[in-house]
Amino acid sequence: MDSRNRVTGEPRKFDPTFRGPTHNRSCTDVLCCVLFIVVILGYIALGTVAWIHGDPRKVVYPTDSNGQFCGQKGTPNAKKAILFYFNILKCASPAVLINLQCPTTQLCVSKCPDRFATYSDMQYNYRSNRSYWEYYRQFCKPGFDNPRKAVAHVLRDEDCPSMIVPSRPFLQRCFPDFITRNGTLTVANKTAFKDVLGQTRSVTELRDAANGITGLLDTKELGLKIIEDYASSWYWILIGLVIAMVVSLIFILLLRFTAGFLLWVIIFGVIAMVAYGIWHCYWEFVFLRGKPDADVTISDIGFQTDFRVYLELSQTWLVFMISLSIAELAIVLMLIFLRNRVRIAIALLKEGSKAIGYIMSTLFYPIITFLLLAVCISYWAVTAVYPPL
Repeated sequence: MDSRNRVTGEPRKFDPTFRGPTHNRSCTDVLCCVLFIVVILGYIALGTVAWIHGDPRKVVYPTDSNGQFCGQKGTPNAKKAILFYFNILKCASPAVLINLQCPTTQLCVSKCPDRFATYSDMQYNYRSNRSYWEYYRQFCKPGFDNPRKAVAHVLRDEDCPSMIVPSRPFLQRCFPDFITRNGTLTVANKTAFKDVLGQTRSVTELRDAANGITGLLDTKELGLKIIEDYASSWYWILIGLVIAMVVSLIFILLLRFTAGFLLWVIIFGVIAMVAYGIWHCYWEFVFLRGKPDADVTISDIGFQTDFRVYLELSQTWLVFMISLSIAELAIVLMLIFLRNRVRIAIALLKEGSKAIGYIMSTLFYPIITFLLLAVCISYWAVTAVYPPL
């Protein structure tokens, strides 16, 4: 008996008349099948909701808390093109980037506030001069006209903002009007202000909130660019899917005749490609290390939508080189210590390829999978790119 048979055993010859133990056969993994069906139904339901209620314009144009666009003609917001945040300090929360929404009431206004004021200040000054209310009410919800309503009830019902700060429009949104004087960040020549509860707040809190909104807008802009790229290159993606399907079918057919040779070629080919990647990363790292602008760290430049910026940093190639080296070492060690397991797996693939030769209908299964994936991707593309009619 040769070494191959000692490892894998003598293969049983195929008997077309053998039917196997069919008496006690039954369906397996019923629970997994049910879960799979539930996920598919949930996917359909989610897509239906996105089709009915989704609108990609909300990624670009500001909307109030009711989902109405600011400045849209034919709506009550036609002359209110700027978005105002009731409590901009809440926009500093980390939940902003998770929920892609600032957790405060948002209102479309015609202009941004130009002064510090709280609702309590307005009520106090309203007794002597009603102009304070006329100015403050433009930042309250439409229809609210009760300046004597208790502060606690106003904040509970979110009828008006608890305070307003000097702001200016930026990207159709009211941002605090920051000015740096002698290296100190100020808003209306102030470094601190009081909220409706009389607590002293720092201008840096407003800066953090503004940064939170900016990060939110950057995230939405990235999402919009992804949708635009998909809309302009969908046919290339479809061509790539067709090529992948054809290559997969050819690979399955080659396994039928050259399973062992093909798998060993793939294994050593992967090792060779990873080794080349390590060499290329090392060459790029050495080349960029001598440049003055390439020693900037990834954390210094932060998140960039243009990923080519990262390729100009020596640290990026160092990270790539270390990652590929670890992967190469892991592959080589697995081949050394699990070589017998690999040989058994190759033998199983050989027998499996023989089984495919007797059940040729299995070759059509990848085509069915491809068609289902194409339908899912097309369904996602339509719901993402086109707004509801």
